[in-house]
Amino acid sequence: MRVLLISTYELGRQPFGLASPAACIGKDGHDVQCVDTSRTPLTAELIRNARLIAFYLPMHTATRLAAPLIQAARRINPDAHLCGYGLYAPLNAAYLRGLGLETLIGGEFEESLRRLASASPVPADLVSLDRIPFSVPDRSHLPPLGGYAKLIHGAGERVTGYTEASRGCKHLCRHCPVVPVYQGAFRIVPAEIVLADIANQAAAGARHITFGDPDFFNGPTHAIRIVEELHRQHPHLTYDVTIKVEHLLRHRDLLPTLHSTGCLLITSAAESVDDDILLRLNKGHTRADFLEAVRLCRSAGLALSPTFIPFTPWTTWDGYRDLLHVIADHDLIENVAPIQLALRLLITNGSLLLELPEIAAIVEPFQHEALLHRWRHPDPSIDQLAERLMRLVDNSQKQAEPRARTFARIWEAAQCGVWPDIPILPSRATIPYLNEPWYC
Repeated sequence: MRVLLISTYELGRQPFGLASPAACIGKDGHDVQCVDTSRTPLTAELIRNARLIAFYLPMHTATRLAAPLIQAARRINPDAHLCGYGLYAPLNAAYLRGLGLETLIGGEFEESLRRLASASPVPADLVSLDRIPFSVPDRSHLPPLGGYAKLIHGAGERVTGYTEASRGCKHLCRHCPVVPVYQGAFRIVPAEIVLADIANQAAAGARHITFGDPDFFNGPTHAIRIVEELHRQHPHLTYDVTIKVEHLLRHRDLLPTLHSTGCLLITSAAESVDDDILLRLNKGHTRADFLEAVRLCRSAGLALSPTFIPFTPWTTWDGYRDLLHVIADHDLIENVAPIQLALRLLITNGSLLLELPEIAAIVEPFQHEALLHRWRHPDPSIDQLAERLMRLVDNSQKQAEPRARTFARIWEAAQCGVWPDIPILPSRATIPYLNEPWYC
């Protein structure tokens, strides 16, 4: 069967969500084509020639971008079987089915896609948490790594690969889209598969690897085994990971190992520095924990890049200003992408946030095309501030404005006073970052 796998957006990365199922399906002798529309146009000819067309829907932006392509695929090739897979497929089943998708797969998707390609029966709506066999991802049909986001480190940049050592998450943070699908389940990708994928990307020019696990320390023994072997096989490679604040504290003894094996950067979803908001989000850490994680990472020689959701129904002017003060007082301005200071809480279908009475009281009915529940802050001036800052950040990105200058403008927009002309340490040159802003 001729199979067409389509990705629209994966945070500027070469899509693992295409390469992994391509390898699994290809083992059965099917003709697999992969198109990453963020880099390559999707042609009518590719659509017409496919019998199975599967759209990878791992996040909000990817799904919004996929919607018109799904409609076009149904119009151009009405005989093809259309499928959606990834976190946002089951979360938006009714809307996606209305666009023309026939099968929706959440959770572990490779084996289900392989069965679809072989014309084996698969439930129309499937969330599979089965432990499945993995194949080494097949990246041969994807654009070269050099065309994707890069790590900026010092005065240079490094071609960056991407892989996953695990999926799902053991934790139940209320705002996280992983939770409605995996519901606390956690699945590992075998170490030999991960290392073979890294070796292939290194051979293709990668000098840095991003591990895309929702939390790299959900399975700390598995994670450390992989990075120690990675460093043994490829001592020139560096890497970055995502780890919860809670796990940075619990596994502080492993941070020196991360540093010694080439870890340059840790992304951590701090979300807030307000303990009441952190409790409502069920984050599992406090303000003091976050500040301790900052200290621990610095002591281990690791750059910490915290992410935030600064605008929630509980945000106040004083609370937002406090967040800015914490970032400034702890020399984190250069560690925080400016977009992180303008984001609003996104409430998906099935979100555990809907269990909170104060959320249920303010959300609008689920809006299928927007893929979210809209909400308004009780204080309209907070929503106005969020809108103003989003425009400010968008303009700063278009102008490639330094982070410190953007932070100063955010500081003044939030009525914190005139930004003091003080030195900010450490300098930007010493803090690595990926040149694709963090979106969802």
